[in-house]
Amino acid sequence: MAFPSLKHKAAIEVLGLAPTPTRAKALTRRRLAAALHRCGRRNDPTLVDQLLTALRADGLAQPPAVEAALGTAAAQLIAVAKTMSTGVNELEAALRAAFTEHPQAAIVASAPGLGPVLAARVLAEIGDDPTRFPTAAALRCYAGTAPVTKASGRSRYVKARRVRNKRLGDACHWWAFATLTRSPAARTHYDARRAAGDHHNAALRNLANKLLGKLWWCLTHGLEWDETTAWPDHPRGALSTAA
Repeated sequence: MAFPSLKHKAAIEVLGLAPTPTRAKALTRRRLAAALHRCGRRNDPTLVDQLLTALRADGLAQPPAVEAALGTAAAQLIAVAKTMSTGVNELEAALRAAFTEHPQAAIVASAPGLGPVLAARVLAEIGDDPTRFPTAAALRCYAGTAPVTKASGRSRYVKARRVRNKRLGDACHWWAFATLTRSPAARTHYDARRAAGDHHNAALRNLANKLLGKLWWCLTHGLEWDETTAWPDHPRGALSTAA
């Protein structure tokens, strides 16, 4: 396949130029390079050659009339996808503008792994009332990152919390995932949980639980995130290097 992911902007752009196999085989190097450039892809001759080879490869053919009809349907679907992509970009731009105007935006966005869109999701679900959650534990339970422990006699097991704000829980999941490449201390905590036997999602949930408690402290005290304060047991040299 020329495009492993049809969601990619380059795939939509190129398929818009060549919605049928016949038009794909007639696509010139110059038009293909221009389409990739419009998507923000650098001029890479290797990529152009790779795509041209895939687009010109022999495959199952349909009668001309059938191919033309399918091509028309594909072109209309591609046009809808482009319109939706433009709408998403405009919504994200409006979201960023509105988020930056919020008085607590700087605090939330200061946490590693929280870009404007994800930070806005977290803030929207937590709310901007600093007294809404009297303790970090209350916020963690609300998000569902805090585990539920059940014990009876000698049996004891821990499981994920089912009753929760699923939107906040989902945002915290992706926040924890993003911190793995943006915070060495968060990565160390995740790796330790994995080494202890947690599977990937459980380790991320545990990390999200830690992060959410630290964010609650920042919002309660009106202070921006500081890696040294958030992870006091992590080597200071690694924290300063990451910052």
